[in-house]
Amino acid sequence: MEKNILVVEDEDVIREFIVINLKRAGYTVTDVSSGEKALEIFSQDKNKFLIAVLDIMMPGIDGFEVCKTIRKQNDKMGIIMLSARSQEIDKVSGLMMGADDYMTKPFSPSELVARVDAVTRRVSMVVEKENKDKLISGPFVLDFLSKTLYKLDEEIDLTQIEFQLMKFFMSNPDIAKSRQDILESIWGDSEGDIKVVDVNIRRLRVKIEDDPSDPKYILTVWGYGYRWGVKN
Repeated sequence: MEKNILVVEDEDVIREFIVINLKRAGYTVTDVSSGEKALEIFSQDKNKFLIAVLDIMMPGIDGFEVCKTIRKQNDKMGIIMLSARSQEIDKVSGLMMGADDYMTKPFSPSELVARVDAVTRRVSMVVEKENKDKLISGPFVLDFLSKTLYKLDEEIDLTQIEFQLMKFFMSNPDIAKSRQDILESIWGDSEGDIKVVDVNIRRLRVKIEDDPSDPKYILTVWGYGYRWGVKN
């Protein structure tokens, strides 16, 4: 799992200190100087970052507001709050809004990395456990427990056959599969009518493609079969 961290700190010297030490510890860091920019980047990919390190006191949108917004949209991402103040109310407020940990400035590089490492371990265990029950490919999440497909967090209603087709394709990214392969894998019938594959894929495309007449997920391999167009 990529160890991507979002660092939000308006003081340049402190932000550079955090970034340097996290990179030395093996993390991939995206840093911004405002809450507004942090939410803009977060909105582009709500599952990109494992952890956010948020300064509380910032002009405009402060760390509390960023924390609250992130937590509403991602309940797994780790959040560490930073503050120059040590009042108990700041710590309690941050934790009540969903933060995992709280650090008071100034702090040492070793304390920073130790706190980030600890939150990373907790988040990674949760994500890895959940991923065993899911397949993720491009904008799609296939949930085996609920037998549900999501595209960009929107639920798509599938038949059982369509669900099995999505599982088949998402498990074999960018690999051409013949119609015969698909027939045998999904229907368990090597003697069945091959046209049933085409009919069900046409119906599935209507549900998952942005433009079914110009598919970008289930691609036709002419004279052979189909290929899942997302490279995981």
